[in-house]
Amino acid sequence: MSGLRAADVPLTAGDRDELLAAEESIDQLARLTASLLDVSRLQAGAQPVFPRRADLDGVIADARDSLGAQARPVTVDIPLRLPQVLADPAITERVIGNLLSNALRYSAPASPPRLTARARGDRVELRVMDHGPGIPEADRKRIFLPCCRLGDQDSRTGVGLGLVVCRGLAEAMGGTVEPEETPGGGLTMVVSLPAAPAGINGARAIRAA
Repeated sequence: MSGLRAADVPLTAGDRDELLAAEESIDQLARLTASLLDVSRLQAGAQPVFPRRADLDGVIADARDSLGAQARPVTVDIPLRLPQVLADPAITERVIGNLLSNALRYSAPASPPRLTARARGDRVELRVMDHGPGIPEADRKRIFLPCCRLGDQDSRTGVGLGLVVCRGLAEAMGGTVEPEETPGGGLTMVVSLPAAPAGINGARAIRAA
């Protein structure tokens, strides 16, 4: 906010804390507005995507950057010869960034989230793994319902739209997002995207059904 950046405005520690809290609330409102718009577009079948050949290492690097300079580390394991995917890079970045943000929220500082990617036949699978409290198997379908939040969580955890948007955007590209248990405890979100066939170049716009 401008008050924080102005060198000639004297601020007490309390003033600065209040401005930082206000800035966080404004950022949260902006994210909520964007999520609501995405959900409405997905439900109306009006979310355009532009699938094309994309290198996941660059997309993942951009998704990590989107978390901000203050974000805690994320362990990444991406093989050198990972196939390209047929996906919209900007939308894929949003999906991965959202899942990483969720994983960081529920991870202890001593147990950073881990992101891996592997080829699986004609698909490429990304796994965003945390060692947080996890989600009981009986509740895993519910996390993709709008405004569903499990457990006692404070207001800073959002309103439960992030995973709805992630799954909707992934499906618009021919992908999937599914939860599973992390070995040793926690939650893993599995993103599956189509590998790019030989000879596929350029972009073509499609819309979510």
